[in-house]
Amino acid sequence: MTDFKIDPEHVVSDEASLRGLYGATHTLASLKCLDGLDRHAEDFIRRSPFVCIGTQAADGSADVSPRGDLPGFVKILDRHTLALPDRPGNNRLDTLVNIVANPNVGLLFMVPGFDETLRINGTASVVTEPALLKALAVNDRSPRSAILIRVREVFLHCAKAFRRSRLWDPEHRQDRSQMPSLMQMLLDQTSDAPVGSEEMRKKDADLEAEYLKTMY
Repeated sequence: MTDFKIDPEHVVSDEASLRGLYGATHTLASLKCLDGLDRHAEDFIRRSPFVCIGTQAADGSADVSPRGDLPGFVKILDRHTLALPDRPGNNRLDTLVNIVANPNVGLLFMVPGFDETLRINGTASVVTEPALLKALAVNDRSPRSAILIRVREVFLHCAKAFRRSRLWDPEHRQDRSQMPSLMQMLLDQTSDAPVGSEEMRKKDADLEAEYLKTMY
C-alpha cells in the first residue's frame, strides 16, 4: 500500500478558514460549559465504569488511555477535584509520564446504555498520598498512585456519535472470533516465530489467568 498524500491546497491551516466551513455554534452549546462539577456531572461520574483520559507528552505528542472499574471508581473529592486510581497495567506508564511532563488532560466519561457522554478538561498530577490511595483500594489493594484532576471545564456531550455508531445496540455487536486473540495479534506484530494452535491456546489461557491475578 502506497503512502497517502493530501494536496496542501486542501489542508485547513487557520481557525478562520475552519470556522468558515461550518455554521454558527448553537447558543446552548456555547453556554453549557461549566467551570466545575454540578449535580448532573457528579451523578454521571458516579454511574460511570469507564473513562478515557487524553494526555500530551512534553514534545506535544498525544495519547489516549482507557480506564475502567466498577461505577464510581473515579472519586469526587470536591466540585473541582477528582481522583482516578491507577490500577495495575503493563507498566508502560504512558499516561503518568505525560502528566508529569504536561499536566493538561481531557477526560471522556461513558455510562453503558447512555448515548450522551461527559467531558472534563483540566490539569492533573500524579499523587501518592496514603489516605487517598487507601480510599481508592479494592480488595484491600491500594493503587501505587492516583491521578488527581483539577477540573477546569465540564460539559455534557450530545448523543450523535453513539447513535451513529450504534455502540450499545445488541444487534450491532460484532463477533469477537472474527479477529485473532489479543495474544495472537501481539505475537504477529512483534515476532516472526510461528505459533501452533495448541501453543496459542496455552498463551491465551495464560493471559486470562494473568488478568485474574493482576486486576488490582
